[in-house]
Amino acid sequence: MILGYEKIDLHMHTTIYDGTDTPEEILEKVCAEKIDLFSVTDHDAIAVGISMPEILTKGDPAFIRGVEFSCRNEGGKYHILGYGYDPDVPGIREVVDKGHSFRMGKTRARVDFLKEAFGFEFPKEDLKELFARANPGKPHIAAMMVRLGYAETIEIAMRDFIDRKKFTNVYISPEEAIEGILRSHGIPVLAHPVYGSGNELIMGEELEERVRYLMDLGLAGLECYYSGYSHKMQEQVLSLAEKYDLYVTAGSDYHGGNKLVPLADHGLTDTSQAPEGMKRFLQDVTIF
Repeated sequence: MILGYEKIDLHMHTTIYDGTDTPEEILEKVCAEKIDLFSVTDHDAIAVGISMPEILTKGDPAFIRGVEFSCRNEGGKYHILGYGYDPDVPGIREVVDKGHSFRMGKTRARVDFLKEAFGFEFPKEDLKELFARANPGKPHIAAMMVRLGYAETIEIAMRDFIDRKKFTNVYISPEEAIEGILRSHGIPVLAHPVYGSGNELIMGEELEERVRYLMDLGLAGLECYYSGYSHKMQEQVLSLAEKYDLYVTAGSDYHGGNKLVPLADHGLTDTSQAPEGMKRFLQDVTIF
């Protein structure tokens, strides 16, 4: 147990983006799994970060406000987690608004591309529902394609069709994400650092260079425990966190039915063995 927390999960998604559980449902499942500290980190969205503290009642698990920004620049793709931010300070909201604008534009472009390149027609009612979502994206288009018989699975829909549409200059930069999180008094953490774009794995010197680059921008932590890590990956990320005195976090990247990852599946089975970087994180982050 670390600072009174026995089971934690600081990376999960709801229906606000590409998860299948509503905020209320995810709270029920967190309680059922006896997780006593959790964070919801929807992509480019802080709605649950704002609402969850109001949903929680006496006896519920502790909660940390979270968000995950999808970022890209000339150096590649990065997912930046933000924890413990103040949603009433403009910094975080400005980045969320920009990310949402990009996301809506890419969703429209993807729908147009699928029609032009493959002849996929989407009913007006389906499109109306898609664009009425708070944060539409690739998983929602893919689910629509499966329902209409254009692809057998969501994975095939994205890999063979949706991802053929490429974009440039329509992503938040890591600089913007980190600055926005810091301006709102949050803690910026690099999600699953060894994973880049698609199936790209980043290890060794290249990983360290990326971490040092982001540290220069204000990065404060690394997601050292993650559902997709091998033991070697975990050890490498942990060694970097220790070397550079960075915060340590643990997250499953739970998406409900959209991803076969259980809650709290991140490799940290005994929080009493958590590194000092995680203890410091829990001491410094705002917890409800």
